[in-house]
Amino acid sequence: MNFQRFCTGVMTAGALAAGCPTAFADTMNDPYSQLPTYNGSDLELTVDNAGTRFRLWAPTAQAVKLRLYDTGRNTPATDTIDMTRAESGTWTATLPGQLYGKFYTFSILDNGKWLAETPGVWAKAVGANGDRAAIIDFAATNPQGWEADRGPELKHINDAVIYEMHHRDFSVHPSSGIVNKGKFLALTEPGTKSPEGLATGIDHLKELGVTHVHILPSYDYSSVDETNLATPQYNWGYDPVNYNAPEGSYSTNPADPATRVSEMKQMVKALHDAGIGVVMDVVYNHTARNDNSNFSLTAPGYYYRHRPDGSYSNASACGNETASDRQQMRDYIINSVKYWAEEYHIDGFRFDLMAIHDTETMNQVAEELKKVNPSIFVYGEGWTAGDSPLPIERRALKDNVWMMPDVAVFSDDIRDAVKGHYSNASDRGFVTGKPGNEETVKIGIVGATAHPQVDWSKGNNSTKPYAKNPTQVINYVSCHDDLMLTDKLRKSMTGEAENDSVRQRAARLAQTIVFTSQGTPFMWCGEEIFRDKKGVHNSFCSPDSVNAIDWSLKAANADQMEYYRQLIALRKAHPAFRMTTAEEVARNLVFDNVKEPNLISYSLKNNANGDEWKEIKVIFNGADSERTVNVAKGNWTIIAQDGKLNAEGLGTTRGGKLSVAPTSALILARTK
Repeated sequence: MNFQRFCTGVMTAGALAAGCPTAFADTMNDPYSQLPTYNGSDLELTVDNAGTRFRLWAPTAQAVKLRLYDTGRNTPATDTIDMTRAESGTWTATLPGQLYGKFYTFSILDNGKWLAETPGVWAKAVGANGDRAAIIDFAATNPQGWEADRGPELKHINDAVIYEMHHRDFSVHPSSGIVNKGKFLALTEPGTKSPEGLATGIDHLKELGVTHVHILPSYDYSSVDETNLATPQYNWGYDPVNYNAPEGSYSTNPADPATRVSEMKQMVKALHDAGIGVVMDVVYNHTARNDNSNFSLTAPGYYYRHRPDGSYSNASACGNETASDRQQMRDYIINSVKYWAEEYHIDGFRFDLMAIHDTETMNQVAEELKKVNPSIFVYGEGWTAGDSPLPIERRALKDNVWMMPDVAVFSDDIRDAVKGHYSNASDRGFVTGKPGNEETVKIGIVGATAHPQVDWSKGNNSTKPYAKNPTQVINYVSCHDDLMLTDKLRKSMTGEAENDSVRQRAARLAQTIVFTSQGTPFMWCGEEIFRDKKGVHNSFCSPDSVNAIDWSLKAANADQMEYYRQLIALRKAHPAFRMTTAEEVARNLVFDNVKEPNLISYSLKNNANGDEWKEIKVIFNGADSERTVNVAKGNWTIIAQDGKLNAEGLGTTRGGKLSVAPTSALILARTK
């Protein structure tokens, strides 16, 4: 990830450059651990026939005031109520009637000083810019058929094909043909077309064949002024404010709290109706603000980790880090994802900088979500952006994923080995002709598990297996962070003979490695039509001119789109690419003894994982010259050859000495 992507206004570049502290307070002697905690289901707000009840967890407050408003901003309070101290560090107030349509805030007295008003940490509906919480009837926000709404059923996470996207990127370009550009509703519009008459929007996703969309943060975040959307604004949204309310700028009316809730649900249902699940990108590891965050304004200090001098610790590189190892914060994270799963039918969660959280929290997250929906899956970034007082052995790191059986981590091994290192634009990888990455690519192929033919000592980023099973690994070569694949290839493939047609071959080979490897494939939106971001590696606040997908590229790069579509169909049709245990992989995946650089050859044997194909031969040639390989004699169907792929077959061969075209995959299959 790029650590300055969302830190504007939180941490200066100079502070970031100064480095991260290594000395922290002893977390075992944590004074906050003595505070009472509360995990009841009635935190913040409950509306029923008995009236409207408020409960705020503020264990150190000397007093708490509740204020009611008629509007979401710029109006005086209509009532101020002194809340009553209650059990387990909470404060309560009960008012008659169902106060739908009203807004509210809390303010606590801390060390003799009244802190600023806050909507609380559990606000589920908010007004414009999220300054005031709203009281709405959530049942009235459900679209027709919501009771029966379900996402796709999955037996295992690696049955998923994940497509990462940003709301604006996907729909805002004039060529999208979408009416509700940059909105939740963009993904509810059927029949949208590019100027050339090709499918865009949700129809494009169906055509491509992905099973899940991973949508960048959709909760209420700080960096977009929802009252001034006529002025173009862009941000990825990794600056959380209200974790449990949808972002207003993605709704058609940010001032109406119910609209954003209803429209997000409509989006989820439309995707579900199309057979596509929804993954939510969540950022519980830090907040956009420090002392003025909703956490700090209700329980000062509690929700964050600190240095010995009292300053905020900063493993996020964004000014603060939350303390998942404290019970109330752990409960908050668990209950928040459960809320999104239950109220919005979310199908999966991607945790930003997951290693800031502890393994116990992540295990409980996965366990509780499975109770809501057995098909839900959890994955995240298995690293931090700096040091933390949380001991390394407790962090939800990539190297600790073996301790989290139902959690997956991104593989930086396959990412950097295939295309070149993410931080060096000119660095090449396996698919762009750089030798020496073969063993690290193999680490990706076996899903980061122990394999008798993989020499982990030669790994670039990892030197020992970290996944107990391939279901714990997300394979990718490109995401929203850093140079997307098109831009990376343009910056690294600069030779005289290299142009976009050659780069597209490299992109096809890169994604063929990802989609045929054990683990779960993940791709960034628009790469199937060779979209770029004008070479900007950190486009978190770049304008639409940089980030938006130009859908005219779908016609211009039709062969690329068809290759990706066929590649996804191949993976979905053949369980040999989706083995679920390390033992299966070690038994059924056999590498050939190949000595040439930039050449990898292996077989998936024994009708692996119940596949109809007895053997699948997979050969990757990352060199810019043709290679010759020996393939056992037999009746082989050619699945991929010379930059073309068809899941049903391109022709047949009898094996023997076969040529593998430059920068391409040769995939063969036989049934006996």
